[in-house]
Amino acid sequence: MLLNQQYLMLYDRFSEGKESGIPIQVTLGELSAALFCTVRNAKLILRKLVEEQLIEWLPGRGRGNYSQITFHAGKEDFLFNLSVDLAKNGEYKQAFEVLSEYGGGTLAKDRFLNWLSGHFGYKKEEGTEGLPASDTLIFPVLKSPRTLDPAEANYAFDSHLQRQIFDRLLSFDEQLERIVPGIAHHWKSDKNATEWTFYLRKGVRFHNGQELTSKDVAYTFERLRRGTQNEWLLREVAGIETLGPQVVRIRLLRPNRIFDRFMCSVGASILPFELAGLEEEKFWNLPIGTGPFKLVSYSKHRIELVANNHYYEGRPYLDGVDIVILPEDCDPETIGYPTILHTWGRFRQEEQYAQGDDQETSEKLRQACTILSWNLNRNGPQQSEAFRRAVRMIIHPGDMIAELGGARILPAFGFRPEEGHNHVIDPLRPERVRSALKEAAYDGAVVHISVFDKYREDAEWIQKRLADWGIRTELQNYKTWQDADLTISSIVLAEDEVCEIETYENRSSVLKTYLDKERLSWITERINDALSADSVGTRRLILREIEQHLRDEASVIFLHHRQLNAFLHPFVRGISLNALGWIDFKDVWLEKHD
Repeated sequence: MLLNQQYLMLYDRFSEGKESGIPIQVTLGELSAALFCTVRNAKLILRKLVEEQLIEWLPGRGRGNYSQITFHAGKEDFLFNLSVDLAKNGEYKQAFEVLSEYGGGTLAKDRFLNWLSGHFGYKKEEGTEGLPASDTLIFPVLKSPRTLDPAEANYAFDSHLQRQIFDRLLSFDEQLERIVPGIAHHWKSDKNATEWTFYLRKGVRFHNGQELTSKDVAYTFERLRRGTQNEWLLREVAGIETLGPQVVRIRLLRPNRIFDRFMCSVGASILPFELAGLEEEKFWNLPIGTGPFKLVSYSKHRIELVANNHYYEGRPYLDGVDIVILPEDCDPETIGYPTILHTWGRFRQEEQYAQGDDQETSEKLRQACTILSWNLNRNGPQQSEAFRRAVRMIIHPGDMIAELGGARILPAFGFRPEEGHNHVIDPLRPERVRSALKEAAYDGAVVHISVFDKYREDAEWIQKRLADWGIRTELQNYKTWQDADLTISSIVLAEDEVCEIETYENRSSVLKTYLDKERLSWITERINDALSADSVGTRRLILREIEQHLRDEASVIFLHHRQLNAFLHPFVRGISLNALGWIDFKDVWLEKHD
């Protein structure tokens, strides 16, 4: 790699816009200065470059005579080929670094990204020299996970990774829409739903070979209760008991008739007792769980997972998953789901003939909602309900969808997409907007809007829309969201009611931060009522009451629901988009005979 960089350093310094293959006059002194080394070392570098057939070197004869250097490869082609070779070896970080440092004035990065789009997907390698064949999914993302600790999980990608590495006592089957066994093969509660008992499977092992017992479960939940983001999962827990190595009993202060659903949440993933004897920081550098995949490499640029051969629900078909974290300036529209399901190697030629009518598309209306939330703990025009209602009318989600399009396909009237099907969008009525702004006595104060990168287009549309009505706004980086007046975010309902409750109770959620104490206290009381309700219908009505209250007073402005698409190669099976909007890696397999 160093020799390649030295070639690029010399090319940048001496090519002067000339094409490759043209001799250029230089002195050894100039070369050593460009390489930041002695003349002796410069001669050694030149010799290596000649041996690698990267340059032709004709030394000058006699003192003061110029030598000649000829570059064999043009900068753009050299950079492109170098970055491709690095990526093929898994050195994605180095590939982007060299493109960033030397790619100015060339199309090398664009060419590399185009190649990279086809590089991602299903890679099948034949076994050689005694090594078995392997099937790997190479998968691109634009942001590294914020944490792999389930107790601190609050983002969809983080939660998805944690689902691959860890397991929970129970799982929620999205297709069957019911709770199914996980680490616990059986569970029960008393008639008051205040005492829950879980019976653990035997033989479930962590990735280090240690067998999971009730001691690990009790440790995990006691740790979860110590001020973590997801301690809400154990709300009203009075005590945790181990009744032998395979039984755990949890006692609650209040009834919770869906506590078993709480145990399906990724935040309740089971960790080894005392983190397998490691310090917190060291454990989370390469955490171990009991999930279908084991983490073997974890950095800001790449995540490697390998199949857990001893997974209690059966070994995954995939041998590994290679997640590449791309620079944030990569275009997510050209690198993402549509290319992830291409195949590599022996099926590439067949794939070219399968891209037409045989290609399948998986579409999913995501169980998520993009919303605007007002920070009611800050002074500003948002303290006026009339002002908040005016903003809601001005924004008009139907117009946003019509003008911006893309994955925005359904106006939101609540957290769930189905709640919008029977609603009729009222047209914008200017007289009502003017009346609300007059009632609010809006004085032109600036509204500071926190924006996550992926919502930038929405935010700019909203900013322009509000400006047309004289409402001044300023867009801020999402890192300042806690101090903003308004923020755009997405609520993902991966576990239905449980995730809706999490929206209000997770310590790092937008609503938990933005709603004032009085509203949060009322919400907590209503959640307690919902959890003690005997019927699903009653529970659903209470949670809907909370949602409707926030919508009616415009503390939350519901914007839209998005659709996710996956383009399926005809040989790849087991692929579907889960509630988090990601692919369950353990279900992916290749339908192809040798």
